[in-house]
Order: sequence, then C-alpha cells, then structure tokens
Amino acid sequence: MANARTTYRENEIRGASAMRLVVLLYEQIVEDLRQAAYAFEQNDIELRTRRINHAILVIGHLQSPLNFDNGGKVAKDLELFYNTLRQNLVQTQFYPSKNGIAQLIIDFIAVREAWVEVGRAEGPSVSAESDSDPSPADVPESDHVSMNWQG
Repeated sequence: MANARTTYRENEIRGASAMRLVVLLYEQIVEDLRQAAYAFEQNDIELRTRRINHAILVIGHLQSPLNFDNGGKVAKDLELFYNTLRQNLVQTQFYPSKNGIAQLIIDFIAVREAWVEVGRAEGPSVSAESDSDPSPADVPESDHVSMNWQG
C-alpha cells in the first residue's frame, strides 16, 4: 500500500503548478502531524520525533525558494511566518501534548486553505482538498500556544 501511495503522490506532483506544490507541502505537514499525534498517543517518542522533524524539513522546502531581492515585504513576511511555524514545531517536540499537536494540525490546515483559495483565483488545478481534515469542532481546545504570527 505504501508503494501505491508513493506512486500516486509522485504522479500528482509531476506537472503540478507551483501553487499546487505549496498546497501539497502543507498537506504533507498535516500528515506528518497526524502521525506525530498518533505516536504521542502510543507513547512512541521515536516516531513522534521523526514526524515532527520531517514537518520541519518540509517547512525548509517552503522557505528555501523565497527571493528577498524581488519578493520585498511578502518574502520577508513569509520568512518570519515559516520561522514561527518551525518554532512552534520545535516547541511541540520539547513540550508534546495531544491538544498542542491537534492545534498545530488545525493551524496548518487553515494556512493550507488560504493557499488553496489563492490557487482558486489562479486556476482550478490547485483546489483539490482532503476529505479527512478535522473541523475545529473535532479537535479539543488546545493547551498549546497557537501560532502567534503577524504579517
């Protein structure tokens, strides 16, 4: 099953617009955090660490193409935003909680949805959404500090 999923993901990435790739990276972060939440419930520190570290790596992929020469304030705001996301993930690694991970999932889904909306304005190929996203009502109130980013 893992090979079929990997093949599907690879085919989805080929030919995707830049905007769709950003959305896919956010979806990967959400999946990493879902796995980290499962690992937390199973008291599997190694898996939780791997999944959170992978989410941090994915943020690096989002952050690396920022062009500060041409991107101006938007690039600087995104840099700050991605640094904040990374900080929140590191904080979750050191102070793990089920509610904290759940809140991060909600936060990342919200940001992903913003990118989906931007993509909708550019064209229909970006708007694919996952049916398995929890609504805020499905996730308990967090005892973790939510993203505090101002841009």
